[in-house]
Amino acid sequence: MGNRVICMKKKDVVIRSGGDGSRSKRVNRSQRKLLADEENLHRRALSMAIHQAQVSQRFDGSMSRRIGSTSSRRGTLSDSFSNNKQVPEFLESLKVKKFVLVHGEGFGAWCWYKTIASLEESGLSPVTVDLAGSGFNMTDANSVSTLEEYSKPLIELIQNLPAEEKVILVGHSTGGACVSYALERFPEKISKAIFICATMVTDGQRPFDVFADELGSAERFMKESQFLIYGNGKDNPATGFMFEKQHMKGLYFNQSPNKDIALSMISMRPVPLGPMMEKLSLSAERYGKGRRFYVQTLDDLALSPDVQEKLVRENSPEAVFKIKGSDHCPFFSKPQSLHKILLEIAQIP
Repeated sequence: MGNRVICMKKKDVVIRSGGDGSRSKRVNRSQRKLLADEENLHRRALSMAIHQAQVSQRFDGSMSRRIGSTSSRRGTLSDSFSNNKQVPEFLESLKVKKFVLVHGEGFGAWCWYKTIASLEESGLSPVTVDLAGSGFNMTDANSVSTLEEYSKPLIELIQNLPAEEKVILVGHSTGGACVSYALERFPEKISKAIFICATMVTDGQRPFDVFADELGSAERFMKESQFLIYGNGKDNPATGFMFEKQHMKGLYFNQSPNKDIALSMISMRPVPLGPMMEKLSLSAERYGKGRRFYVQTLDDLALSPDVQEKLVRENSPEAVFKIKGSDHCPFFSKPQSLHKILLEIAQIP
C-alpha cells in the first residue's frame, strides 16, 4: 500500500467570464441561483437544528439522519461542485458510492448539510449518523462512558449493511476515534477511512491525547478545566465537557461563515468525557490493513497543523491532503475544497 503523500492545495472555484455580455449575464444568473439554493438549504438545516434544540421526546438514536436532502434538486449545485461531463464516467468506474459521515465532538449529523448536498449532486450516497448523546440522539451524554457506547449508532449502521456492501467512512475531529474503532471491528466493510482534522490515534492512545498540546494533559484537564460537566454530582467524576460559546467560536470557527456559526451555537451538545479518555486497542491485523487517508486543515486553531503533521508521522496514512484557509470545520469554511478531496479519494484505485 505504501505511504505516498499527496499535498493538495485546493482553491475555491472561480467562475471567469469573457467579453461576451450575454454569457456574463447567464453566469450571474447561475451564481444567484446557486446562492439562493445554498441559502434555502441552510434554512432547512437551521430549522431542523432549532427543532432539535426544542424537542423533548426521545428519538431512535440508531437512525441515520440526512439533513437537507437535495435529491429533488439534482443538478442545481453540480456546476459548483463537479464537472457534469465527467460525472457519468466517474460513477461507472466507482465501486463504492456510499459515504458514511461521522461528526466530531459536540456536533451532530446536521454539520454535514453542505457535504451531503455536494455528494448527492455528484450522484453519490452520503449517509450521516448521530453518535450517542449527539444531534438527534437523545441519549444523555452523561450516561455515555465508553467508546463502544458512544459509537453504538455507527456500529449498528455498519452491522446492518447488506452482506457484500462496503462504505467509505469519513470522520471529523474526535469522530476519528469512532472511525478507528469501526475499522478495527469491521475492516472487511470499510473500503476507505478518511480522517478530517481528526484524532487518528495509534494503538493504546486516547482521543484526548491528540489535543494535549492545546488543552494540556488529560490529568490536568480533569483537575482544572472550567468546562467539565458533573452529571452525577460534584462528588463524582466528571461525565462530560462543553466549551463556552466564545471559546467554541475561537477554536472551531475562525474561518467559517456567520450563518454556520449561528447554526452551531444552537445545535452543539455536551461531549461525553469517558470515550475521549479511553485508550484504543488497534491491531496490525485488522486496523493496520485498512486504507486510511488524512485531510489537514491549515488554519485550524482547535487541532493545529503541527499536531496534525505529528499524527500523520506517527500513524502514516496512505495519502495526505491539505486545505488552505480552512478552520477546524472545513464542511463550513471550505465545503467545495473538501468535496473535491472526497471525490479524489473515492477514485483512488
